[in-house]
Amino acid sequence: MRKLTLSLLFAISVMALHAQEKWSLEKCVDHALTNNIQIKQRSLAIESSNADILQNNLNMLPDLNGFASRGYNFGKSVDRYTNEFFNQRVQSDNFNLSSSVTLFGGFQKVNQLRQNKLLLKANRYDLDKFMDDISLTIATSYLQILFYQELLKNAQRQLDITMQQVDRMKKMVDAGAAAQGDYFNLEAQRAAEDFSVVDAQNNLDLAYLTLTQLLDLPSTENFAIEVPELSVQGKPALVANADEIFLFATQNQPNIKSAELKLQSSDLNISRARGAMMPSLSLNGSWGTGYSSALQSQDPVTHLMVDKTFSDQIRDNDNKSFSLNLSVPIFNGWQGRTAVTKARISVKNAEYDLELSKLNLRKTIQQSYADALAALKKYNSATIKVDASKESFKYSDDRFTVGLLNSVDYNNSKKELEKAESDLLQAKFDYIFKATVLDFYMGKPLTLK
Repeated sequence: MRKLTLSLLFAISVMALHAQEKWSLEKCVDHALTNNIQIKQRSLAIESSNADILQNNLNMLPDLNGFASRGYNFGKSVDRYTNEFFNQRVQSDNFNLSSSVTLFGGFQKVNQLRQNKLLLKANRYDLDKFMDDISLTIATSYLQILFYQELLKNAQRQLDITMQQVDRMKKMVDAGAAAQGDYFNLEAQRAAEDFSVVDAQNNLDLAYLTLTQLLDLPSTENFAIEVPELSVQGKPALVANADEIFLFATQNQPNIKSAELKLQSSDLNISRARGAMMPSLSLNGSWGTGYSSALQSQDPVTHLMVDKTFSDQIRDNDNKSFSLNLSVPIFNGWQGRTAVTKARISVKNAEYDLELSKLNLRKTIQQSYADALAALKKYNSATIKVDASKESFKYSDDRFTVGLLNSVDYNNSKKELEKAESDLLQAKFDYIFKATVLDFYMGKPLTLK
């Protein structure tokens, strides 16, 4: 019964393991871009920019303001509508509407609107660049896990081989067919390889921790990634040279587009500064009326003085005004000239920013391209070395098995194979990452498939 229970528990755990959904690189990237708090904050900044643009549009419309008041005067006072003195409580109501519109203001509001629209687009490209950086960071961490998984497999495989030789040598020593020193040498090798397995496992655990933290997941428990078939052959990015990749990237990379838009925005800032030095013309209008409890009129029938009704006063006290106002800046402490000078400096700074962005992009692509080619050459060389080391180790293993090779030479041959396999893995994943980055600069989706 106990064996049956254990078998059932093992079967359930295996089924749960197979049912566990693996995270692909695409899923990791999508999750990060959807849930990253910094991305959400930058998205809110874009919403704020949209609100600014709406406000810029509304600022070009006429404004309209209303005013209403009710007051009471006690004691001796002058009524504003009769200009007579009263020594009693007087109620007065006042109503006013006013409106103004700028007919010409040096195109400052128009240029402000254009500038904010450009900055909105630039902010969107900045967000795209930030998301690209996160995506590449995710890809790096993802590849680190794949690398340490392969390294762990290699280390475990080498340990298994050594343990088999340790068991065999122990039997030979017990039978008097081998020297005790050979057994100790193999034991030392086994201990070293056991340490390599532990080290590789620790690195794998840390790589998983890094990726889950980038994804803002609570823990690494029940988290596993897909293991795609990775090949170093047929990478499209290496078909083009570094200059061709750079030319494409300058036309499509978000940080370059952002810098170009910010330069255009700086140009408009000069126009705004010049607009502040131009005359401005505005149209103002207002309407007002009021009521006073002290205001009286003569009754046409009785010829007696009676209080004037509220509706009559609102109609009779109606007043309207319109004015056309011209403001000409003559001298304001040279502020306008200073603003133009500083705006020109900002343009020059924006030009430098664009030039620097292109320069950094060129350096990054050239370095990635050179690294990818170097890694490919290293991979091809390491492949040849691994094949040769495998043959050498097979020969050494056969000779050691029949007692024609001592343990020291056997361990040296085995170490050579381990180093060759480690170098091959390093070159493989280094090349895959660099080539993936170049593909990304060429506008291809970030994928390992």
